[in-house]
Amino acid sequence: MPDPVNLPVTFRPGRTRAVLHVLGAACFVVITVIALVLDTMSPAEKVSFVFTAALFWGVLGLLARPKIVADEDGVTVVNIARGRRLAWAEIVQVNLRPGDPWVFLDLSDGTSLAALGIQPGIARQSAIRDAKALRALSEARTGVQG
Repeated sequence: MPDPVNLPVTFRPGRTRAVLHVLGAACFVVITVIALVLDTMSPAEKVSFVFTAALFWGVLGLLARPKIVADEDGVTVVNIARGRRLAWAEIVQVNLRPGDPWVFLDLSDGTSLAALGIQPGIARQSAIRDAKALRALSEARTGVQG
C-alpha cells in the first residue's frame, strides 16, 4: 500500500488498459490488412474498413481511460466519458465490496460516485490494494474513519 504522504498518486487498471490497447491495435491491423488484401473492394470501401477499425480502437481507448489521481488538494476521478474533481472533504468513504465492479466513493452530499480507475476485473489483488490505499489517503486527510 502506498504511503499516504506520497502524493500525487495515480490509480488505474493497468492490466485491463493493456488488454484493451493491444486488442484495439490488433483489430486495427487485422481489419486494415484485410481491407488492403481484398481486391473486390473499391477504394471507398477500403477506406471505410480502415475508418471503422480506427473507430473501434478509439472506443477501446475510451474504455481504457479511467483513472483516479489523488493529490494534496483532493481527487480527480476520470471515468469513460467525463471526469470530476473532488476535494478530500467531499469523500466520506471509499468502498470496494465483494462483487463490486469498481470502487464507489460515498460523498458528503449523500450521493455515490463510481470510480472506474480501481476495478477488480482481471487484477483483483491490485484493486484491493489500491482501494485500501485510497481509503487510507481519504481518512488521513479528512480524519473520518470509514
